[in-house]
Amino acid sequence: MATLLADSSRDYARIAEAIEYLREHRRAQPDLAALARHLHLSEPHLQRLFTRWAGISPKRFLQSLTLEYARARLDATHDVLSLSLEAGLSGPGRLHDLFVTLDAVSPGEAKSGGRGLTIRYGVHPTPFGNALIARTERSICKLHFLAAGETPEPLLRADWPHATLLADAAATAPLIATIFGAARPAAPLALWVKGSNFQFQVWRALLAIPPGGLATYRRLAEDIGQPRAARAVGNAVAANPLAYLIPCHRVIRETGAPGEYRWGVVRKTAIQCWESDGVG
Repeated sequence: MATLLADSSRDYARIAEAIEYLREHRRAQPDLAALARHLHLSEPHLQRLFTRWAGISPKRFLQSLTLEYARARLDATHDVLSLSLEAGLSGPGRLHDLFVTLDAVSPGEAKSGGRGLTIRYGVHPTPFGNALIARTERSICKLHFLAAGETPEPLLRADWPHATLLADAAATAPLIATIFGAARPAAPLALWVKGSNFQFQVWRALLAIPPGGLATYRRLAEDIGQPRAARAVGNAVAANPLAYLIPCHRVIRETGAPGEYRWGVVRKTAIQCWESDGVG
């Protein structure tokens, strides 16, 4: 599994470049030849690489970038999301495609800044580049796609200034294999987050968006009973501390445009593509 994830992570760098090119030139509808020239690859090699990574061809992916496609997915998701929230955020028997449980850090734990807490962390390849994952004895407390130059400890210290941090890739590798592998986890993945009651409400709502589905900030606000709080919902989405696991990548603008993403709009587009075609 580690080898497969490393291979996929290396492929992602090239695919990310392809996605960025297709996003920037989608109005011109570039063909495979144009994309291959841009990437300095042969057409057959590019076709195989892209299809192996994304599960679809570059041509079909380009079609998925249209606003009409996004709006159709929004419409298809809305009823499912509403029903899931009405059912207590459990969806069709689970909170999320990975089957997770979400717990809030207590006020006392937050105030202590992690004093007395041991956090083990590791950096691992994923299908979307290298990621930092951190866990306590009971829960996952961080999943963060690393940008160039980012290192784990400052990211963790920002949330837990007084915790004991231990680099322990052996302890975190099984979690990455579970999250990004094909096997269903034997038990729910426990997530532990620090945030306000409102943020926690929004993050639970994100977990109700089905894999491959999309929602807008406005619809999320309406579905949590705060129809005038779309901007605050957007801020809570942006503050999500657990990339991919709490699926903030499934939220887009009302127009159908992808909107911002703290780990990069190209990565957001890649994850949406990965999920919408059943790869994730």
